[in-house]
Amino acid sequence: MTSVEKPCVLLVDNEKINLKVLADLLKDDYRLKLATSGEQALQFAETPPLPNLILLDVVMPEMNGYQVIKYLKENNVTKNIPVIFVTALSSISEEEKGLMLGAIDYIIKPYSPPLVKMRVHNHLRYHNLEDRVKERTLELSNALTELKTTQKHLVESEKMAALGQLIAGIAHEINTPLGAISSSAGNIKNLLEQTLTMMPPLFQNFSTQECNEFLLILGKALQSNFGLLSAKEKRQKRRDLVARLGDMEYAHNIADTLVDMGLYEDIDNVIELLAKENGHEVLELAYKLSELKKSTQIINTATERASKVVFALKSYAHHDNSDEKVFANVTHGIDTILTLYQSPIKQGIHLIKNYAENLPAIHCYPDELNQVWTNLIHNALQAMDNNGTLSIDVAEVEDCIRVCIQDSGKGIPSENMTKIFDAFFTTKSTGEGSGLGLHIIKKIIDKHSGRINVESQPGCTVFSVLLPIHSTVGAR
Repeated sequence: MTSVEKPCVLLVDNEKINLKVLADLLKDDYRLKLATSGEQALQFAETPPLPNLILLDVVMPEMNGYQVIKYLKENNVTKNIPVIFVTALSSISEEEKGLMLGAIDYIIKPYSPPLVKMRVHNHLRYHNLEDRVKERTLELSNALTELKTTQKHLVESEKMAALGQLIAGIAHEINTPLGAISSSAGNIKNLLEQTLTMMPPLFQNFSTQECNEFLLILGKALQSNFGLLSAKEKRQKRRDLVARLGDMEYAHNIADTLVDMGLYEDIDNVIELLAKENGHEVLELAYKLSELKKSTQIINTATERASKVVFALKSYAHHDNSDEKVFANVTHGIDTILTLYQSPIKQGIHLIKNYAENLPAIHCYPDELNQVWTNLIHNALQAMDNNGTLSIDVAEVEDCIRVCIQDSGKGIPSENMTKIFDAFFTTKSTGEGSGLGLHIIKKIIDKHSGRINVESQPGCTVFSVLLPIHSTVGAR
């Protein structure tokens, strides 16, 4: 990591010897700004590069730490910079005053060097994580707004006739990960509040060796792969740990905590910790800190899930106004539509996809073909009342790509087979369909010099689409 990439920490203390001690502790890992007065601290705090964290002495002449933090929180430039008070004042009333003014933590003098380094590292990490959560939540909220705006523009056309009925499902697919992110962000906030309350009294009398033991246990928990265990494996690990802990008080609760942390192999140092005064509280603190990792993983998974849906919607909604053909992969377009339909599909549809390998791209209008796949998949789901088997086969046949979409629905009556591609022909109730869907599909396929065929009987309807490849160098 270069110095440019290191976080910036502002140290404020009117005693130069205290500044030197703190600077010597932190100089290898952070860019430092040193201020010897409250006025100088305010100046440095709003001068680029802005500090990512401020360690602020409380007792200073002319302007004390409480006055400094008050000005920091009133300034739009500096109000979000986290502040840790460094002070010899250790009364509860002093701590409450500082926290009410906006401080996130207290470090009591004389301090333990490992504790200072750990506090600075953790707070910078938590602050960065909180910023990332806010940023990702805002991105997904904007994506949901964009989704609703897209709906207004596209439902006016036949292309959105099917998608318009899916908006509730798509919004659900976005809102679910948003809810997971919001819940995880709240969990992170609660854990931070709890750990920041627990840390000062627990570590006040800890030796350097005891701090290092705690960091070792926490490091193992953060590196564990606890999420890979099945429920059955977790139960077995709990039983093994209970046996290992013997007649230790609260053995079952401790075993649950250790399994959740991913600590179930080498636990000798954990047992040693539990034998010490406040050992159970320290283990609980390590557990809460390791839970932050779980919350982060949930946020990442939820973000990926929502991003996939948003990307599919953007791909579907894209309009190429050049009116020129481009080379595109047919299966990519089909998968985009399936992603948009994943809400009804996963409720009662058994989806079977058979895609041949190394399919060539075809010279086509991708947006218009997406309309074909949308209507055919939508009609198939309706024919099955969203409960049945949907099979999609894509293969290369001579100089064409053949797409077969098969459903296990009620089928098309034989007397309607010759009319289904006619304009305005529909068997749906008034207001449920315009009768233009299959007619427009036929026009789009004709435009691509392709063919569409249908075979139907109760329990099996197959629409087969043949599209010429028109091979060109570089098309694959």
